[in-house]
Amino acid sequence: MILRQFYHLGRYTLWLLKVFSKPEKTRMYYNEVLRQIEEVGFGSLKIVFIISVFIGAVTAIQLSYQFGGTLIPSYYIGYTLREMIIVDLAPTITSLVLAGKIGSSIAAEIGGMRQKEIIDAMEIMGLNTPAFLVLPKIVGAVFSVPLLIILAAGLSIFSGFVTATALAGFTPADFVKGLTSFYDSYTVWVMIIKAFVFSFIIVTVSAYHGYFVKRGSIELGKAGTDAIVYSSILILVADYVIAQVMMG
Repeated sequence: MILRQFYHLGRYTLWLLKVFSKPEKTRMYYNEVLRQIEEVGFGSLKIVFIISVFIGAVTAIQLSYQFGGTLIPSYYIGYTLREMIIVDLAPTITSLVLAGKIGSSIAAEIGGMRQKEIIDAMEIMGLNTPAFLVLPKIVGAVFSVPLLIILAAGLSIFSGFVTATALAGFTPADFVKGLTSFYDSYTVWVMIIKAFVFSFIIVTVSAYHGYFVKRGSIELGKAGTDAIVYSSILILVADYVIAQVMMG
């Protein structure tokens, strides 16, 4: 089992080298990059909006319960909610959800091309198929996912504000005071770096499982499942590593 994981790690690394080597002409990627931005970015707005609203609302309710009846100043709810959402909840939860939505789609798309021998035909034509198929997806995701995560953070904070003031009994002045207290732009950069890393993981891991899929509908379904599982695991591992390096 362990040797198999090392095998996949080595093959994944060598495959990534092909993705970033011998690129085709730039104009061949332009339309595909725009398509990926539309699918990943605009196609994910609805689900990002929904999860962001509930992230903020649930966090506000839990914090109001923890702060209730304590000597902690009431304005700390805004500060704590802001830090939790920006540093961890918005980038991590959003990326985990996107791993399910985007990852399975990428694995199925590339896996279907492998099973229909379209990738083999491209290789006969002399195309660098890892770069041709995967690089536009990486560029599109690296551009779109950070914007989605920034949007998720903003919506979550707004949802937390509405919940805390309308349902939990906190005043808008207290919440805003906490929201603007002890602000450090460094936490925003941590969130953005996480967004770039997570988007890279989602696309490359999912494309890898689709690219090397075997024949059969069962194998294609397994590739989609593996793409989601391994993307999610690596996102959590990367979340810990980034937190340890940048905030430890």
